Amino acid sequence: MAEEEQAKGSMRLYVKGVVLGYKRGLSNQYNSTNLVKIQGVDDKAGTDFYLGKRIAYVYKAHTEKKGSKFRVIWGRVMRPHGANGVVRAKFRKNLPPSSIGGPVRVMLYPSRV
Repeated sequence: MAEEEQAKGSMRLYVKGVVLGYKRGLSNQYNSTNLVKIQGVDDKAGTDFYLGKRIAYVYKAHTEKKGSKFRVIWGRVMRPHGANGVVRAKFRKNLPPSSIGGPVRVMLYPSRV
């Protein structure tokens, strides 16, 4: 199956993730830091590979700009959060509340190898 995908040229260079919400305590919420669950990562050790990787939140807007209705907010994986494979991420602009529960793309670059 992998050979068929390579022949077609459709190779996915990212891992799927989901925005869980903002970093928060009991009474304070930190909008500049988001919690992201990465698909296939279930423990703290598994998050080590993704530290420093770039994240793209792709959304569709109403007005067309530069020939596309799709926009992107870029961010970066900063550190693990807890023991279940969740990471903290910071974006160039804070993510809107409508992004909670929405998909993100965790890019496989830059490499730290």
